Amino acid sequence: MAVILFALILVIGIVLMVISPLRTQYGRRSARPAGVVLLIVGLIGVLTQSIVSVPAGHVGLKDFFGNISDSTLQPGIHLVNPLLTIREMDVRTQEITEVASVPSKEGLNVRLDLSILYRLDGSMTPDVYKTIGVDFARIFIIPQFRAKIRGATAGYEAKALYTEQRQAIARSVHEELAPAFAERGILLEQVLMRSVTLPPQLAQAIEAKLQAEQEAERMRFVLDRERQEAERKKIEAGGINDFQRIVSQGLTEDLLRWKGIEATQNLASSPNAKMVIVGGKDGLPLILNTGD
Repeated sequence: MAVILFALILVIGIVLMVISPLRTQYGRRSARPAGVVLLIVGLIGVLTQSIVSVPAGHVGLKDFFGNISDSTLQPGIHLVNPLLTIREMDVRTQEITEVASVPSKEGLNVRLDLSILYRLDGSMTPDVYKTIGVDFARIFIIPQFRAKIRGATAGYEAKALYTEQRQAIARSVHEELAPAFAERGILLEQVLMRSVTLPPQLAQAIEAKLQAEQEAERMRFVLDRERQEAERKKIEAGGINDFQRIVSQGLTEDLLRWKGIEATQNLASSPNAKMVIVGGKDGLPLILNTGD
């Protein structure tokens, strides 16, 4: 350990400073210059080992010859006991991706591609280090993740995994893993279903069924639209029929004769040359145009 070496240099420098007067008294060469140099080197070395920097996204564990303190160092610069060994633990969000072939409810093998997002609980990193170690992902997280994946799909049919139940599986895995992770100082943030691959024949059958359902839905839409158009035309025809009936009831013979007389008067008052013969058909006058 470097700090022990610097401490030894510091002690030697102090010893040389102490014995320097004795050497001078007996006529020997003074050891003071060498003692000063060693003292300075030792002090600088010890101070250097006492200053530690914890990077962002990490916490520092205080290891005193195998004894891990429950308190941790937060990111930044710290002045610590030079005999301590500071072990950094990453508390940022990490991702693990797992691809597994798992059985469905009917016994078919389905290929799942899932990811989990997790991070260490900063307050429990000393426990994680002492009980699992720095390789906690390989030792604890991955085996737990694989075991839960294989059990999560046993209650679902393969076609359900291909459609709306995909997220239900992810939620199920999260609900089962989160408590176990939390007990060991690991926070499970999210389980993501990346993809589901079914046996080729089953995938084709499901896609054909979905396509048929979409076509049936389209036809229902077309039929509803045609029924609405037919209803609109029916209402329009009824309105036209009512209009014609009302108009025909109001057109009497006397009204038509009166309108004919009014039209004849308007024509007679025009400047064009004409001949009006009274006593035409239905008692209405006849107008003959005598102009060129």
